[in-house]
Amino acid sequence: MGAGSWGTLFAKVLADAGCEVKVWGRRQEIIEAINDRHENPDYFPGMTLPSEIRATVDAADALAGAEFVALAVPAQTLRANLSVWAPALPVDGVMISLMKGIELGTGKRMSEVIQEVADVPAERISVVSGPNLAPEIAEGQPCAAVAGCADETTAQRVQAACMTPYFRVYTSTDVIGCELGGAVKNVIALCVGVTAGLGYGDNTRAMLMTRGLAEITRLGAALGADEHTFAGLAGLGDLVASCSSPLARNRTFGEKLGRGMTVEQVIAITRQTAEGVKSSEAVLELARKHNVEMPITEMVASVIHHGMSIRDATTALMTRSPKPERYGV
Repeated sequence: MGAGSWGTLFAKVLADAGCEVKVWGRRQEIIEAINDRHENPDYFPGMTLPSEIRATVDAADALAGAEFVALAVPAQTLRANLSVWAPALPVDGVMISLMKGIELGTGKRMSEVIQEVADVPAERISVVSGPNLAPEIAEGQPCAAVAGCADETTAQRVQAACMTPYFRVYTSTDVIGCELGGAVKNVIALCVGVTAGLGYGDNTRAMLMTRGLAEITRLGAALGADEHTFAGLAGLGDLVASCSSPLARNRTFGEKLGRGMTVEQVIAITRQTAEGVKSSEAVLELARKHNVEMPITEMVASVIHHGMSIRDATTALMTRSPKPERYGV
């Protein structure tokens, strides 16, 4: 459900794994291109999609009889979309969240929104997360992800549905950890991007990635996640890819800020959703609710949403009171 970058690529992964796939999208011209030319020209011009993929603008048609429903819309639109789709969702279908965000206003993870709006039990909600930069997957480069679900058997079903020679999938029952790793790393990647735009080097990037991982782990522990998840693909793996690659949306967004553009200017020229921009506020609200200190997240939210200058944010972050390296967990 969603014919954007990751939705299109995940459809390809499923088809390459042997699944029959239908893609729902809003724009008729993209749907026709997928059906007639086996191509999504907006995101992957020239890449041929498997013939097993069919596309439609009719959500009910896409959902009819589905064993798995992969949700690939921007995180902040999930609730509204699901409210429309709910009557057509398959009764026994497994919902797969591909989204990496925290809902504004509620602080809910995407699996919690699915459970609430679609009235689907946790045992039928899975999360696929990891260091999965779409352009590299499009080229068939080897990568891996985690299929998380409270029910191990469901996680294994999702694993089997999307395992290919280039896309290796592991399982986990720590849904909270998988989701938080994916959502909060976007915020950290924004900050790393800002420092790259400022011309700072590897010491700064390593510091922010390491301390960012500490923030993710503190919040995860407070919410009941397994700390070990954050040392895996959905934690450290995703963080490294998003903070290091020029292909990563959030890092690229932050880099433009670091070079002097305003938030509004970057949004105006950004085609794909940088989830960390909106989620930074939601993550910070969630942290404050659980009394978790997240200074990098706080500075990102202050710069993006409250007009704080990057210079002042840097000073505030670097002159905080001394602390032991490990605290708050």
